[in-house]
Amino acid sequence: MPYGLLPIAALDAPDLATPQAVVEAFLAALMDGDVDAAIDLVDDDILYVNVGLPAVRGRAEVDRVMRLLSRPGAAFEVYLHAIAVDGATVLTERTDVLIFGRLRLQFWVWGRFDVRDGKIALWRDSFDFLDMTRGTVRALAALAIPSLRPAAPTRLEAPPGR
Repeated sequence: MPYGLLPIAALDAPDLATPQAVVEAFLAALMDGDVDAAIDLVDDDILYVNVGLPAVRGRAEVDRVMRLLSRPGAAFEVYLHAIAVDGATVLTERTDVLIFGRLRLQFWVWGRFDVRDGKIALWRDSFDFLDMTRGTVRALAALAIPSLRPAAPTRLEAPPGR
């Protein structure tokens, strides 16, 4: 499957029989703004960690955080560059895009998802804070100079927004 060329929501609908399908469906639901569908795919005791930031524990807290993406003017895009599965563990390399009004913040993310009984029990993302800072500066500059707005990645090896 050619990741990186299409946003994950454009992939065929998974049947949720495998950990990879659960993770793809979860990310697609977030991209579609369907927080309810995404939350249905997480374990009651999920641990969500953005490495370097405080952990979020439990379905209710993850739901609260994800609801920020469903506010008016907010959106989320995800582009998979690679995905690997080892048993119930799914590793992703992706470009995530956070959109707030005209602000488009785009950055590279490495993620680990542990799936237990068809639900995501661990979601751990890691990103380069320097890359995130560059993405933020570029997004802010693009508000004044629209030609600086990052485009979605079109090649697997393309760094995000460059």
